Amino acid sequence: QVQLVESGGGLVQPGGSLRLSCAASGSLFSINTMGWYRQAPGKQRELVAAETRGRSTNYADSVKGRFTISRDNGKNTVYLQMNSLKPEDTAVYFCNLRNYRPPSYIRADDYWGQGTQVTVSS
Repeated sequence: QVQLVESGGGLVQPGGSLRLSCAASGSLFSINTMGWYRQAPGKQRELVAAETRGRSTNYADSVKGRFTISRDNGKNTVYLQMNSLKPEDTAVYFCNLRNYRPPSYIRADDYWGQGTQVTVSS
């Protein structure tokens, strides 16, 4: 079982910054990836930023150059630094952990945090 706890959301003005944190605990397998997704009211959940098995990163086109994902493996924590925030960034942001199952490390289970609200408004 994996638990994810997010923090750092809130209200910010356009052009401002926020830093989200997500701490993972529980049965993390040796191959796992973490990322951030968001969901605005009435819309589908979408990828914001995620690390890959190749230790690279993927970003949504809409956030490239503004958001940065990073991970502190010692703390099992992933961060999302969000700069130059826009009203369209307003959403509930969810932390994701993809836990690849041994021994094949092919199948993965997805775990989700409870979500943290980010509101960008004047």
